[in-house]
Amino acid sequence: MSGQRTLRYTLANNIVARVVLYYVGLAAAAAVVWRVLPVGGRAVVRDTLGALGSVPRDAGTVGELFGPAGAAEASGSSAPLVVGAAVLVAFALAVPVAWTYMWTRRMKGYRQSVVHSLILLPVVVAGVVVLVKSSIALAFSLAGIVAAVRFRNTLDDSKDAVFIFFATVLGLAAGVQIGAAVVMSMLFIAIVLTLWYSDFARTPPGLEDARARRQLERAVAIANRTSEFVARIAREVLEAMAPAQLDALAARVRQRRSESDEDDSQPPPPAETRLLIIVSNPAAAKELIEPVMESHCKHWRGGAPHPVGDGTSVLEYHVSLRKRHSATALAAALEKEGKPHTIRAELVATIGS
Repeated sequence: MSGQRTLRYTLANNIVARVVLYYVGLAAAAAVVWRVLPVGGRAVVRDTLGALGSVPRDAGTVGELFGPAGAAEASGSSAPLVVGAAVLVAFALAVPVAWTYMWTRRMKGYRQSVVHSLILLPVVVAGVVVLVKSSIALAFSLAGIVAAVRFRNTLDDSKDAVFIFFATVLGLAAGVQIGAAVVMSMLFIAIVLTLWYSDFARTPPGLEDARARRQLERAVAIANRTSEFVARIAREVLEAMAPAQLDALAARVRQRRSESDEDDSQPPPPAETRLLIIVSNPAAAKELIEPVMESHCKHWRGGAPHPVGDGTSVLEYHVSLRKRHSATALAAALEKEGKPHTIRAELVATIGS
């Protein structure tokens, strides 16, 4: 039991062990299947792999370009087997490539769509290559179709583009030369993991510190320019907020502005009232009642929740009412606007003269 747990932990935390065990498992599975197949089955497998393993050597004519044996096997009764073998090989070799991509990008993060593309792209390319390699007309038709399709996926890193390109090449190799596809898959993963583990070509600490300092100076300069700073906040923050969030933010901005306008040398307001609000959900209640307090009070502070049992909490504020606004009217407005999260509001004491 402990051995299984140790093996599972090793495979989850060591990409090299996982990839090596995967390739060894593929080779062992292929050997076992070959041994249990009857003679007729071995002949079918040999013919199918022969169609995928033939490489044209002379491009003088169409027949010489694709090979008469390969064309017959790809277009005859064995065409489904050839396509199936190419697709399965492409899928089996693409899985460790996707693992390697996920492992080397786990610190920066990766998108699920890119990982799926690394697995699906070789499968599609391998199947298409098997279908079109026996016909120039099909090849040109495919080129026209691909030219008419536009892919609008923007990759975050140049290494993502390298992985996508390799996935295409891997599918191409799986459709024409399985042995080359296996070697390419293993060598590519070995090189990528070597570069990642060695942290090859990392920026020296001195240059990295200087670049970080320059970026900080540019950020401070942008923050000091009011118009550009506000435009960036509007573009990167406000556009993604919902109307209710914008209303709550506007109330907080008005409160902050009123606090900043007050002169610290002036005496405190003449009277400050202690307000207790019993709520069932403090976070939801605060979003509803604080805009009401903004309209009834000159200023207010506090608001920390204090659990009192039975699933309720008390929000305690110290408020200074505006002119022509009474404590009774404020409590009634809080109970009305704070439903269903506000249970009762009451002003219990007055501080100051």
